[in-house]
Amino acid sequence: MSVIGLRATTAADEEYCFQLHKAAMGAYVTQIWGWDEDDQRVLHTRVFAPGRWQIITVDGADAGMLHVEHGPAEIYLGRIELHPDFQARGIGGGLIQELLRQARRQGRDLTLDVLAVNRRALALYRRLGLHEVGRHGENNIKIRMSSRPPRPDAG
Repeated sequence: MSVIGLRATTAADEEYCFQLHKAAMGAYVTQIWGWDEDDQRVLHTRVFAPGRWQIITVDGADAGMLHVEHGPAEIYLGRIELHPDFQARGIGGGLIQELLRQARRQGRDLTLDVLAVNRRALALYRRLGLHEVGRHGENNIKIRMSSRPPRPDAG
């Protein structure tokens, strides 16, 4: 059984995180907007947050990244990306299950956004018990999911 760990990112992890994003999400970005290397680097530099993001390790090797924000009413999973070599091994699901347990213990919801074209991730989130609660972004390209079921319409 593999040992899964987390460590805080440092400035030295910026290129790793960019290459990871390209490997894990590049096909989805290309499908929606097209992949422009220069634009993607600018966006990455703008959002990369050393110390706030975490590197996911598997048996000591860097395998992905995680960004979680803890708010008063919810835990927001801002980003989870695993290198394709580490996908479909239960790593991401295990980390999300731990976040779900933490949210339940603290009386909060776990929420996240997923690209509508990322069917694998969407299926995983549904298997883990998350529910679609809304869509947003240009052409509703992002799906907001929550551990709290959607409220029935009062209408």
